[in-house]
Amino acid sequence: MRIRTVREDSPLGRFTYCEWQPENLRGLLDLVWWAEGCAAFPRKRIFPNGRLELLVNLGPPLRLVEGAGEEEMRRGWLCGVQSGPVVVEMTGARGYSNVLALRLRPAGVYALLAHPIHELSGFNLDLVDVVGRAGAELHERCAGARSVAERFQIAADWLFARVQAAPPMDPAIAWTAARIESSAGRSPIAALREQTGLSKTRLATAFREQVGVTPKHYARLFRFRRALGLLHDSPAPLAEVAFEAGYYDQPHMAGEFRALSGLSAGEYRAAPRFTQTKSVAEGR
Repeated sequence: MRIRTVREDSPLGRFTYCEWQPENLRGLLDLVWWAEGCAAFPRKRIFPNGRLELLVNLGPPLRLVEGAGEEEMRRGWLCGVQSGPVVVEMTGARGYSNVLALRLRPAGVYALLAHPIHELSGFNLDLVDVVGRAGAELHERCAGARSVAERFQIAADWLFARVQAAPPMDPAIAWTAARIESSAGRSPIAALREQTGLSKTRLATAFREQVGVTPKHYARLFRFRRALGLLHDSPAPLAEVAFEAGYYDQPHMAGEFRALSGLSAGEYRAAPRFTQTKSVAEGR
């Protein structure tokens, strides 16, 4: 098991972050991650990334300050595809938190739940309410693990056991989603639809059921994701970032960035940001 580990001691706090990508879950799961430590800022602003997160809380409760759904995470959340920022507050002493997560692709959640996933979109729901006793068992087993590697394997095995016999995503929908992702939202949806042979209505309906949002909205999220990465990683002018991310112009990016993050691009660049997640520390 090749686990990537980063330890940070900075003005943002002191914590350890680990991630791992199980080979047998490629296509369903981006990675499993775990983070533990104390944050100098009580709140974190998290941005849409076109993925769904299954969170297992191993520390004090996390409180949902901005976003829709369960107000407090005690054992776990299943977070649907988001279309706006989510702000969470660490309630532990000195900002302590301890969280494990599976960053799921839509195909992974579609296989896990075996029914349309658009009802999850925009919500952060109690894990046990969504998957039943299995969610509580996952929490119990991860809490009892003696190492990060053991915890990661428990989570991966739990997911694999629940998706291996599940029906796959419609190939046309999977192909369309993959093209949107690989082009960072630049591929014209009409051209993709023509190649699938599906009608406009059929593609939009099936895509929403199996991915959580429409193809057009999915492309919007991946353009934003590209812009966020460029703003985080480089000092390039905003007009250049807008062009590289596939927006019509800088004003187009400005409107989209504000709508999806709650911040202007300039405010994002000026804010204290976490290296691994690109999220923003708030509340001090």
